[in-house]
Amino acid sequence: MSASNDSTLPVTKTEEEWKQELDPTRYSILREAATERPWSGALLDEKRAGVYTCGACGAELFASGTKFDSGSGWPSFYESVNPDAVKLVTDTSLGMTRTEVQCATCGSHLGHLFDDAYQTPTGDRYCMNSLSLDFKEASVEGE
Repeated sequence: MSASNDSTLPVTKTEEEWKQELDPTRYSILREAATERPWSGALLDEKRAGVYTCGACGAELFASGTKFDSGSGWPSFYESVNPDAVKLVTDTSLGMTRTEVQCATCGSHLGHLFDDAYQTPTGDRYCMNSLSLDFKEASVEGE
């Protein structure tokens, strides 16, 4: 699998433009569907209130209140900020069928969706690469 280059997406760039904007590791994850090592991501232990955004285009994807410790080694969420924030794509790589999660704004690869989070309200586990996301801390009123 690789990122979508669908020309109908709100944010479209050539792969050369993405290569210029993203560091090589982020490019390999966001645009070539690589996976970071488990337990290596900076956002795995992030606990502050805020929103997780696409590391390529900045679109809002996941609210911090939907993040949970799945024990998988990657940041996990039980739902996206809205149904249109992510695009779900069938991934048949690695000899199995999985559901790839892409940013619906730019088509970048984020991770995979699994239905094994029975402890959550949805039963879903959006298992995201930390490097596919950025974190924007919630602002406190009056500051």
